[in-house]
Amino acid sequence: MRGDKLGFVICVWFLFMYESCLCKFVVEKNSLKVTSPENLRNTYESAIGNFGVPQYGGTLSGSVIYSKTNQNACGNFTDDIPSTAKKPGSRPVFFLTDRGDCYFTYKAWNAQNAGASAILVADDRPEHLITMDLPKDDENFDYLQNLTIPSVFVTNSLGVSLKKALENNELVLVNLDWTETLPHPDERVEYEFWTNSNDECGPKCDTQIDFIKNFKGPAQILERKGYTRFTPHYITWFCPEEFVSSTKCESQCINHGRYCAPDPEQDFSQGYEGKDVVVENLRQACFYKVANESGKPWVWWDYVTDFATRCSMKDHKFKKDCADEVVKSLGVDIKKIDECMGDPKEDVENAVLKAEQQAQIGKGVRGDVTILPTLVINNRQYRGKLDKKAVLKAICSGFKETTEPDICLSDEIETNECLDNNGGCWMDTVANITACKDTFRGKVCECPIVQGVKFVGDGYKHCEASPPPRCQVNNGGCWKSTKDSRNYSACIDDHTEGCECPPGFKGDGINSCEDINECKEKTACQCSNCKCKNTWGSYECSCKGNLLYLKEHDTCLSKDVATSGGWGFAWAVVLGVAAFGVAGYTFYKYRMRRYMDSEIRAIMAQYMPLDNEGEVPVYGSHGDI
Repeated sequence: MRGDKLGFVICVWFLFMYESCLCKFVVEKNSLKVTSPENLRNTYESAIGNFGVPQYGGTLSGSVIYSKTNQNACGNFTDDIPSTAKKPGSRPVFFLTDRGDCYFTYKAWNAQNAGASAILVADDRPEHLITMDLPKDDENFDYLQNLTIPSVFVTNSLGVSLKKALENNELVLVNLDWTETLPHPDERVEYEFWTNSNDECGPKCDTQIDFIKNFKGPAQILERKGYTRFTPHYITWFCPEEFVSSTKCESQCINHGRYCAPDPEQDFSQGYEGKDVVVENLRQACFYKVANESGKPWVWWDYVTDFATRCSMKDHKFKKDCADEVVKSLGVDIKKIDECMGDPKEDVENAVLKAEQQAQIGKGVRGDVTILPTLVINNRQYRGKLDKKAVLKAICSGFKETTEPDICLSDEIETNECLDNNGGCWMDTVANITACKDTFRGKVCECPIVQGVKFVGDGYKHCEASPPPRCQVNNGGCWKSTKDSRNYSACIDDHTEGCECPPGFKGDGINSCEDINECKEKTACQCSNCKCKNTWGSYECSCKGNLLYLKEHDTCLSKDVATSGGWGFAWAVVLGVAAFGVAGYTFYKYRMRRYMDSEIRAIMAQYMPLDNEGEVPVYGSHGDI
């Protein structure tokens, strides 16, 4: 009964915290769409149960069954369940059950054992949706830990409609959708974990500690690489002023009744006290604060797991000396942590715990944090089993689509749809470039960016490299090689998908290109005096004796002839240029002389008559006569 007592005490302390008792508990919902029968086709709201594994970020479709002999699912399902329900490849089956007579978790467990993929619990009265929670006084956590099917709570009216359709032998098909249950606005997920350092509350505390140990690895990977921003929180309560001086408040609270926690063993006469839990909560909160300021917030996971192992209440080591040893082993400044914690005996407010109490109060759509433990992802409370795989799946659904880190696409939690026929997307089989991208919510066909080169197209039938060209990306999937400082490639930068061996080589252009021996194949150096030498990708020709090879004409000439011919040509050019210069100069001088003579004669003619010349008219402005 220890778990029940703890739940009762937590509830009482929480009521103390809110004098007006106007607490805001938010029911987290997912979408339920009825696709058959036609008259019920619509989208309805359903409440996510706080157990099992909700398929955050995904969907699940199935046919609905309502047992005639086990309507409340409190017993084992027998003859009225189709034999195909458990067969691989068959359509998933959802069990519709009535509320009442046994725990919600027990209904789900019976449905899971009968082969159901999900359970729909219909309310037995007209009211708003509620959250199905874990039982308060059932310490049989064995079946709860193995409960994996998602559970949803539906309204009384929807339950009645579904049962009526089934009575008329109609096929009832339902699609459960969790894709928009958690916001996914950007490329980073922000999440909080509301926890407690108490390890004497029975199976619930054991489950919480096991989760922290198991989730430490993924949490630290996500945090180190900047994919997430994680913040731990600790629930505390305050003691009403009229009870501050009571023995029970003094044993459960610090800072004069301001920050309290229930007695771990629910026995005020022995063992640890609530104030011991509050002090360790404060130490863990300050540890995170100091580690975060040093740029290593993920070390919090190391501290909490090490403390739970080395300093447990069961081993009577739940105290400062043991905690300091853990802090020291992790290289965090103990003095800064002590300064952050302050003096728990003083009648003053503690800044850290005061902020924790204020953070408990819900803002916006989140609602108040009333359940221990509680995970808040992108400001929405997580519902379901506190399990590594389930929580990682929920966190991954908080990333903007197509930005999920690789850990979200691991085989452990996701199936790669791109492995089946490339997801129906475009693919360059030569360069091994695909437009199929696996995301947490399924595949998308989107032209990729490879090594800085952006491909554009519809992603389904066509993608091509936008400059720079495709040969810069994995050489277009074609053959390339380097030898003797020479580079050759079979990739053609014309946006085609083919590969062609360059001149001097032969082959398929993809796997290989072999050097062509031009000398052996008699395709080069064919003149009578030529000598051929094969090189990688080319060849070299030379001539016998004192001969010079002319590649353009594939012939050999005497070097003397070539030299004399060359000098003769040079002299001819020089003499030609000189002759042209003399002729030009003569012509220029003759023309200039004629021009100057005519100008002088024109000027002199204005003042005196010249032999054999008439008067030369002089032109000026319009005023001249």
